[in-house]
Amino acid sequence: MASKEEVALFLKQFHQKLEIYNIVFRDDRGKNLSTLALLDMPPSARIKTIKEITVEDYSEGPIVDTLNKINGIWVFGKDVQKHEIYIKISLGHPNCSTICISFHIAEHPMQYPYKKDKTKSKKGDKL
Repeated sequence: MASKEEVALFLKQFHQKLEIYNIVFRDDRGKNLSTLALLDMPPSARIKTIKEITVEDYSEGPIVDTLNKINGIWVFGKDVQKHEIYIKISLGHPNCSTICISFHIAEHPMQYPYKKDKTKSKKGDKL
């Protein structure tokens, strides 16, 4: 599991690279297109959702990508239209687009190690 600082650094690098090189979506994966159709979600909304990812949305990673040989893969989750969306992203190769490998409704409940801290601080603020 990555530390909060490592997740924050990855997201900073990812968002900066996204602005410069954009993003490639692996829409050859049926689950990704099915989710967009089910949610009636245009591609621009998918990009907006990815741009809104924060440290609290972190689920796991970095995972070594032995198949595509790209930088580590990171998993995040976001609530979209009352559905938990499983988002798997990577910085991709140097000087190339970022990559979204997965953007679909989660098949299993996801774990968010840093959402607990956010909840605890809110409870602490009320005391």
